[in-house]
Amino acid sequence: MSSSFALKTWRRLNGTAAGRYFFSRIVCFKAPYFRSIKPVFDVLEPGRAEAHCRKRRSVTNHIGTVHAIAMANLCELAAGTMTEVSCPKSMRWIPKSMTIDYLNKAATDVRAEATLAPLREGEAQDAVVSVDVFDTAGERVVHADITMYVSPKK
Repeated sequence: MSSSFALKTWRRLNGTAAGRYFFSRIVCFKAPYFRSIKPVFDVLEPGRAEAHCRKRRSVTNHIGTVHAIAMANLCELAAGTMTEVSCPKSMRWIPKSMTIDYLNKAATDVRAEATLAPLREGEAQDAVVSVDVFDTAGERVVHADITMYVSPKK
């Protein structure tokens, strides 16, 4: 999904809950692994994204809370999609590394908020996306820093 296509599609569909759900399904079609958490984007713009996933049995662990890896998937999805719409058209990106801190158990639905400073066009760079995951009470349960390698397209 090119950045211009992703952003145009988001802007066309984000006006309704059904549109946001459909956009999220499109993203999961392009990156099928993320389908396992059934995410929905709430905000998507250059430098900022928010997405959530519901607490369902399929994303819980043995103690009944949202599994750590499900939250890591939500972090990577929000960070990657936001990086896609933030990248200048002449640039490409790929995840390089992720550090993640599991701060608390998530006993409810969860929402990820990803942010990224503006990217410099034309030069290869490491861009760190900061992602925080919150439960429905607003408590931060996860923090991740995801380094994206951003470089000129060949």
